Amino acid sequence: MSTTGLRRMAPRDPAEAHRAASPLELLFDLVFVVAVGFAATNLHEIETEGHVSSAIVSYAFVFFAIWWAWINFTWFATSFDTDDWLYRVTTFVQMGGVLVLAAGVRPLMVDGDPAIVVVGYVVMRLALVGQWLRAAASAPGYRRTALRYAVGIVVVQALWVLALVLPEAALRGAIPVLILLEVLVPPVAERGSRTTPWHTRHIAERYSLFTLIVLGEGLVASASAVIDGLEHTDHLGSLLVLAAAGLVIVAGLWWIYFAREQHARIRSLPSALVFGYGHYVVFAAAGALPAGIEVAVSADAGEADLSHVTVAATIAVPVALFVLAVWALALRPSLSLGWNAVVVVLAAAVAVAASVVVPAVSLVATAVLVAAIVVVLEVADRR
Repeated sequence: MSTTGLRRMAPRDPAEAHRAASPLELLFDLVFVVAVGFAATNLHEIETEGHVSSAIVSYAFVFFAIWWAWINFTWFATSFDTDDWLYRVTTFVQMGGVLVLAAGVRPLMVDGDPAIVVVGYVVMRLALVGQWLRAAASAPGYRRTALRYAVGIVVVQALWVLALVLPEAALRGAIPVLILLEVLVPPVAERGSRTTPWHTRHIAERYSLFTLIVLGEGLVASASAVIDGLEHTDHLGSLLVLAAAGLVIVAGLWWIYFAREQHARIRSLPSALVFGYGHYVVFAAAGALPAGIEVAVSADAGEADLSHVTVAATIAVPVALFVLAVWALALRPSLSLGWNAVVVVLAAAVAVAASVVVPAVSLVATAVLVAAIVVVLEVADRR
């Protein structure tokens, strides 16, 4: 360590023993709880008002900003975490960006104004540029890769800022293009160069911790159903059913996600990209689940302008997407052809459960099907 208190940002050993999430990484994750919670709350409110399609589109965009900022910090930290004072301060700046983004969730999802979200997002991304420049200066073997990351991020952030001055229709068309450019930065930066030294077990742990965060929001939603039931005793029975089914679903999704070790799936750059990018579906689906539970609670109280099928779909569709994504990313290689078919059929049945006319019955059916998938995975593991 130098007299300034700074360490050389040398690459971490990808085979380092007992590598675990640091206290700073855990604090970083907790800040994202705020943004994820705001996104789920606004998704619930907009869906309850009957604007389901617009709610899904705005939620998908907001969650991309949350997920992409988190994933980029996580992969950088697994390779170059120095934990000196400058690294910590830069990470705190990124956390500040998360809070700004969280403040902009409602204006974007309700009013269609992305300005605050973009500002918070750009703050997070540019703070990471400083980290990549430090890595370029400290680790000559990874200099070309680090500089490609830095340049790519700066260019795309400049385009995000410029996009804010576009007319609304042009901005809507520009957003998918900018998202595509964002996700192309890592494969372009890593291509033809020495790939950054990610630690597979550390990455798998970081993803599992974020999964716990988004699933935890579902537990909060189930608790809210119980609280609402105690306040409105005329709906107590149905709300307790909703709460119990919600708890079973969240517990089942947790069980499914952690049924198999996932670090072995990160073997090369292509597999790392599939693992990392595929988790967008896992995280976004888990984040949408509490909104669906809250929609069911609102519908039970007669406060949702939605059909019974739509109410059921706000839960069944995220659950089915979560299961199918985890199956594709982690479960499929460990199961035989027959067991794979059973899991896929049960996941598809979850989506079909949305067609049940009575929401409470649909939710119970979804819970039973999720529990069945857990049983299948346990039986397959023992055989």
